[in-house]
Amino acid sequence: MEKKRILLVDDDELITMSLEMIISAEEDFEVIGKGCSGKEAVSLYDELSPDLLLMDIRMADMNGLEAAEAILKSHRDATILFLTTFSDDEYIVKALKLGVKGYLLKQDYKSLPVALHAAINGQSVFGGAVIDKIPTLMSQTKEEEEFDYHKYDISEKEYEVIQLVSEGLSNKEIAQKLFLSEGTVRNYLSMILEKLNLRDRTQLAIFYLKHNN
Repeated sequence: MEKKRILLVDDDELITMSLEMIISAEEDFEVIGKGCSGKEAVSLYDELSPDLLLMDIRMADMNGLEAAEAILKSHRDATILFLTTFSDDEYIVKALKLGVKGYLLKQDYKSLPVALHAAINGQSVFGGAVIDKIPTLMSQTKEEEEFDYHKYDISEKEYEVIQLVSEGLSNKEIAQKLFLSEGTVRNYLSMILEKLNLRDRTQLAIFYLKHNN
């Protein structure tokens, strides 16, 4: 089995060592490099081309968000996962808009191996505390000018469903608002996810945030 190559970047050496131990205990992962600043993250990514970059946000020289933006400009398919102590709303919104694969809190370190596997397989990974904030953050960041949903082959009614999903409404609540049956809402949601090549409601909400800012 070919191991997946992980790059670690955190300005706390003790945390980096601990993460390396956790990751190296997984037989299908190997840590190929370690850094302690955003600038190192950018240079090491260019040098090593890892399968996944696991990075903190608050760091000297260049923070993780700035580093992720720089990396994604040069490597559009980069898989970046934030692991941080801070669940600041501003950080979360910026991370989602950048298009990183996930945002986890360090206290959830026990779920890290599962999160790494999911991110490498193309899934979006967000800690429970972050997911709970997404609907509120959505409503706070909406602008008058919305993205052109027609280019995604999304109908006006499907777009209304997307908006309500982004606000955290359940299928039953969406059905009541749009005067539809729950079954019809489920069908709309299935079609939307297929058209946008998304896996679930969380990814749909993130998609809406990224394209409506």
